[in-house]
Amino acid sequence: MVTSDQRRRQLAREKYARQQQRREENRRKARRRNTVVAAALAVVLAAGGAVYASVALTDGPDKGSDNTASDTPTTAAPTPSQTEAASPEPKLTVDSKATYAMSLKTNEGDITITMDAAKTPRTVNSFAHLAGKKYFDGSKCHRLTTQGIYVLQCGDPKGDGTGGPGYTIPDENLGALGKAGADGTVTFPAGTVAMANTGQPGTGGSQFFLVYKDTKLPPTYTPFGTIDAAGLKAVQDVAAAGVEGGAGDGAPKKPVTVEKATVTKK
Repeated sequence: MVTSDQRRRQLAREKYARQQQRREENRRKARRRNTVVAAALAVVLAAGGAVYASVALTDGPDKGSDNTASDTPTTAAPTPSQTEAASPEPKLTVDSKATYAMSLKTNEGDITITMDAAKTPRTVNSFAHLAGKKYFDGSKCHRLTTQGIYVLQCGDPKGDGTGGPGYTIPDENLGALGKAGADGTVTFPAGTVAMANTGQPGTGGSQFFLVYKDTKLPPTYTPFGTIDAAGLKAVQDVAAAGVEGGAGDGAPKKPVTVEKATVTKK
């Protein structure tokens, strides 16, 4: 027969176990949140001389200055060694009521991106301008992320994340994916194409990212297009091969080169 004293001890043990379980669950949620935020901050490009700093996020009571701890997700964006000479944003020449297609012929398969100029006229105009100048031809998709966020980043002719066209374009269509949730993010569905930026408003240039799996990000990146089914499959195949060295963020193990980019009115 269980005595009242034994029963009290049993209840105390059960209460303690529940408290430990709640604490561990809170720690897991915090780690997931921090991973998403850290990865979101990594989707950036160098434009107009912007300089980035490393982002270190720590979790719970272990918070401190030691960024080598295994539970401290850390990401660093590249610091530009130089920037292109400043130039004005190209004059708006696209039909702001039309739909355009940007075709990327790559060594890993063709990718067609449908762009709505009615929603993102200045973004579409910039891509039409740059493609017409063969700006993207021969450029590499320099960054693949496979943890926290799921994107392939392209559009830098330097191939290291520091390049840009010498001008910036404003953010557009930021409300297209809905209102941010409690964690400050919205879902960028697989197949979405959006502008990278420096983390500051109005700093888009030429770099963009292709979302190959639903990804949560702050609604601060201009979503301007969607990938066709064949193109999405090609990006997913690149992602499946992983990142060089087995990391979660870096150059794709399968190198991707944009051999030719064209923009046409549909």
